Amino acid sequence: MKTPPSPNVKRPRTLAGVAPASADGSRAQTVALYEAALRMMQDGKFDKAQAAFNQMLALSPADLAERIRMYINACAQQISKRETQFLSDEERYDYAISLINDGNYEDARTQLKEILAANDRADYASYGLAVLASLTGDAYHCLEYLTEAIRLNARNRIQARADSDFQNMADDPRFTELLYPEV
Repeated sequence: MKTPPSPNVKRPRTLAGVAPASADGSRAQTVALYEAALRMMQDGKFDKAQAAFNQMLALSPADLAERIRMYINACAQQISKRETQFLSDEERYDYAISLINDGNYEDARTQLKEILAANDRADYASYGLAVLASLTGDAYHCLEYLTEAIRLNARNRIQARADSDFQNMADDPRFTELLYPEV
């Protein structure tokens, strides 16, 4: 027969009644591990954070499980970014374009700028940055990068004329002048 809890000890109430004491201790431990794993993420230790989140997932209460899965995925993305290796600037460019297509504009911008940092004659990287600027509504940088891309390779002018990614720039007279200087 169970003895009733002391009237001086208050236990949290749940919809089902009073939570058992062991659940309270387990939850406190899970929350402490959760906070430690978050600190690891903030410190850029994504491998360790992912391992900690994976370890606590099986033991976590349902209300934390979904959030833990989200952080596991975030860690995996950060780890894969670090591990991405390219054999050439063209491979990095293809990856940047896939990032643009997925809407990851900041990561794409970083990749394209890394190409230019390694090779300032990479007209395709300047062209990619022009496209990115057009898609994000940055007319100034779009014109700047497209001008550089055309300077490095005149064929970029012809390509830009047919590129639907520049539709945001179509009404800008500076853009028209850049693409059709002979008119």
